[in-house]
Amino acid sequence: MKQIPIKSFSISVIILREIAGDAEILLLRRNHTLVGEWCQISGAIEDGETAWQAALREMQEETGLTPLRLYSGDICEEFYEADRDAITVVPVFVAYVDFAAEVTLNPEHSEYKWVSLDWAQDMVPFGGQRRVLRHIKQEFVMRDPNKHLLIAEVR
Repeated sequence: MKQIPIKSFSISVIILREIAGDAEILLLRRNHTLVGEWCQISGAIEDGETAWQAALREMQEETGLTPLRLYSGDICEEFYEADRDAITVVPVFVAYVDFAAEVTLNPEHSEYKWVSLDWAQDMVPFGGQRRVLRHIKQEFVMRDPNKHLLIAEVR
């Protein structure tokens, strides 16, 4: 009997900022894979990196942003990739940035928007992303994040 492999080789980062007592998420319009779609940061884990180190690196590379705090999102994106005939599991991280932090896009993206999590759910292309955004709203916006999920404070 053939088995479908489960692979975990990339990360996802939800970037949040607080504005007037509410939260906004940063969405990026993609230029390469999923061209034209609005997505959060994602990227491969490089040799010698932990998943959270990859999250920090990808965040810096794709947006020029450094988080004030980085958390485990306590959720994974999971999806089947037909071209790999594999189930991919992607750990999600949540990064808080200063409201005034300036975004500098790399060539992987053509534009960015700060939007509410509710609005973001209408912009992202996949149901799995919407499921993650609902979880992030519940666990990181509607309440303070669990202190045990904190990975790093960067100041």
